[in-house]
Amino acid sequence: MAKTTDISIVRSTGKSKLALFAELAKVRLSLLVVFSAVMAYLLGIEGVINWYNVLWLVAGGFFVTASSNTINQIIEKDLDKLMTRTKNRPLPTGQLTLVEAAIFAGVTGVLGLFILSYFFNTLSGVLGALSLISYAFIYTPSKRLSPVSVFIGAIPGSMPLLIGWTAATEAINVQGIILFGIQFFWQIPHFWSIAWLLNDDYNKAGFKLLPSENGKTRLTALQNIPYLFMLILSGTFPYILGMTGKVSLLISLIAGSYFLFQGVQLSIDTEDKSAKKLMFASFIYLPVVFLAFVIDKI
Repeated sequence: MAKTTDISIVRSTGKSKLALFAELAKVRLSLLVVFSAVMAYLLGIEGVINWYNVLWLVAGGFFVTASSNTINQIIEKDLDKLMTRTKNRPLPTGQLTLVEAAIFAGVTGVLGLFILSYFFNTLSGVLGALSLISYAFIYTPSKRLSPVSVFIGAIPGSMPLLIGWTAATEAINVQGIILFGIQFFWQIPHFWSIAWLLNDDYNKAGFKLLPSENGKTRLTALQNIPYLFMLILSGTFPYILGMTGKVSLLISLIAGSYFLFQGVQLSIDTEDKSAKKLMFASFIYLPVVFLAFVIDKI
């Protein structure tokens, strides 16, 4: 009887290596992370803004995030094959090898941490390292263990605010922690709305992301509400602490209330269309509020 061999089929997409590495880095997500760090830096800096430093912060934050995202995909390579959303990524399709991905993760990680430490301060570099390690090696494997993973992931997801703040001030203080808290409370309903919409896909890989074992239920939707209230409350503290003015306070209250409204709507009808509106409300909140903070400060 003839001996058979399993052959892994590599899909050819015509993409360049650069494009494939950009997929590993998740460029759009990385730039969103960098945006948060830059906003915190601009809020923390006193006097004239050195825009060269801003560019170095963009580079350092981007490289650290790219490394985190790549390690995440290395660890989840076989799980990504199971999900429609991720099955065409460079590693599941064999367009990039694990060695290539590991080298990319190593180079970008070391480069990013060097930039944060050398051009800013050791504290920023340490926070960058903690962000990378906690995202790649704690949050990533925890997704198949418990919905608590969402809270674990919210910590490295909020770390860019502290990195940007310490890059400007060389210290972790109340103001920096408040900025961290705003992004932390924002991330919970943001990620649960995505997990709601992609619940079937995540279930294929065994990811436990929604807070209720029964999935897309009213109880699941209701659990967004406390975090939305905490987001609105934390959004008032930059004004209370004298970091920003009344205009940005008003904008944060309006954006937070709209976000809350969408969360309440999902709790009422538990429809996917409402989860999508909640997700889009989260996309609106962060850039609008942080830009308002920075413009009001300047």
